[in-house]
Amino acid sequence: MKTPAISVGKPARSRALLTPAIVAGVGVGAIALLHFRDPHVQNSYGICPFHYLTGLWCPGCGGMRAVNDLTNGDLLGSLSSNVIALPLLAVLVGAWVLWVRRRLRGDSGRMIVLHKPATIAVIVFLIVFTVFRNTPWGHWLAPA
Repeated sequence: MKTPAISVGKPARSRALLTPAIVAGVGVGAIALLHFRDPHVQNSYGICPFHYLTGLWCPGCGGMRAVNDLTNGDLLGSLSSNVIALPLLAVLVGAWVLWVRRRLRGDSGRMIVLHKPATIAVIVFLIVFTVFRNTPWGHWLAPA
């Protein structure tokens, strides 16, 4: 369902870009935090409850280390920490850019809207990834 367009005068444009600006600020702040407070230090951000309870790697395990490695220019280290973190970050940045463009054109919709088939595909992918990274065949996908 499309959201009705809004007028794009100067005050309306400022209001339309407020939410994307807040999202960008939170994202940049989180990346800066992960750069300066190293998640490679054990328990620096607490523990993953899934890993703690099951001993298995969840799809997000290693994601913070991957972002830290990326901010330090270590692309291979980032991929070895969590291979899906870098593509996910790229998709989020791309979605944000498209969101800003839509906002400038007057569309007040959300940043990402996943319809049922896409949601199911993402969930299935994450389940398969989680199972595979916890098997002997996918041990190379476990966080380094």
